[in-house]
Amino acid sequence: MTNLEKYYSKFKEENRLRTRHGTVEFVTSMKYIHEAIGNRRDVKILDIGAATGAYSIPLSREGFDVTAVELVSHNLEILRSKHENVKTWKGDARNLSFLDENTFDITIMFGPLYHLHNNEERAKAMLEAHRVTKKDGFIFAAYIMNEYAVLQYCFGEGKINECLEKKSLSDDFHTITTDDDLYSYVRLEDINSLNEKCGFERVKMFAQDGPSDYMRKTLNAMTDELFSHFIEYHLATCERNELLGASSHVVDVLKNW
Repeated sequence: MTNLEKYYSKFKEENRLRTRHGTVEFVTSMKYIHEAIGNRRDVKILDIGAATGAYSIPLSREGFDVTAVELVSHNLEILRSKHENVKTWKGDARNLSFLDENTFDITIMFGPLYHLHNNEERAKAMLEAHRVTKKDGFIFAAYIMNEYAVLQYCFGEGKINECLEKKSLSDDFHTITTDDDLYSYVRLEDINSLNEKCGFERVKMFAQDGPSDYMRKTLNAMTDELFSHFIEYHLATCERNELLGASSHVVDVLKNW
């Protein structure tokens, strides 16, 4: 079992989007997915790194044809145990050879790119997404942002000296990950470089959860009315350039070529 599988076999993935800050991510992501769907009903959706079906299942219940790919057996077993109308495969985002090319109208990757540590590996996943997505279809690629990781882990948890000693930070505080690390963290210029390498055209980019991951206790203490206003604020500002890099997660919405 890989480190990734060991981690997600213990991580309570089922509960991740049920929290207040998780709700921000889910509501925001679904808004943009629905924008890409538009008024169409005959849409085929691929969810790569589907985990236990947080997005696959709601989209399937809306009547869309959904295929889910998940690497971690534990997560896949939970998804399959729900007996939803979602086609499931065990697989790696870098090799989707079991799926036909030019098949899906929308491809979602809300996880795989977190765990790939260089542009060569990320490009493999992105080019596989390109292969299976229809021309002029949409690809949603999510990333964990560098500044969030540095602020929360290095400073919020007081790990800065440990990271400097391990040389896991560059001189300009860009995280340096190895194959032994679970996650990798990027800046906007890293995402742009990957798009250039793969030849993708950006439609838009949005902060999936914005400042909510920094505000967990504050969000939990909000009344329902106040939290509703926070959601409104986030949806109104989540595309603003000055906020993207500080979000914990960012999603690049790409038009397939």
